[in-house]
Amino acid sequence: MPAVSMTVNGKPVRGDVESRTLLVQFLRETLRLTGTHVGCDTSQCGACVVHVDGVAVKSCSMLAVQADGAEVLTIEGVATGDTLHPMQEAFRQNHGLQCGYCTPGMIMTALDIVRRKGHELDDHTIREELEGNLCRCTGYHNIVKSIAAGARAMASGDPARQAAE
Repeated sequence: MPAVSMTVNGKPVRGDVESRTLLVQFLRETLRLTGTHVGCDTSQCGACVVHVDGVAVKSCSMLAVQADGAEVLTIEGVATGDTLHPMQEAFRQNHGLQCGYCTPGMIMTALDIVRRKGHELDDHTIREELEGNLCRCTGYHNIVKSIAAGARAMASGDPARQAAE
């Protein structure tokens, strides 16, 4: 079995994997980082979004061996200690979740949207950028509101609260 080494949430990790092991399986089953969810097994829902070398990817469509040597950020690595990241806090304050199953993927996607599009996001842009993320509980109104609020909060310049940006 091939061995993979990567940095996950700032910590070096190593594991033996079958060549067909998906990154989401490695994160959940080997590393026990269960915040990354599997929602559809078809790369359609976005519940499995993580960042690999700073870019959002659907970890259900990437092999663990493809992440060998990479920096991986999961939802577990976004907060700083007990302090929520501004995007997480915005989801909490704006009720951007119901059951919560899609929330980790939504937040990871939101962080990538801010990285690519900036801190001033309109509703149309957010909705368009969320095209690859599905929520079966909400009408997306509070998710969109949360992402806009989180993006603005990230622009405030407080470096301790932007560790994952």
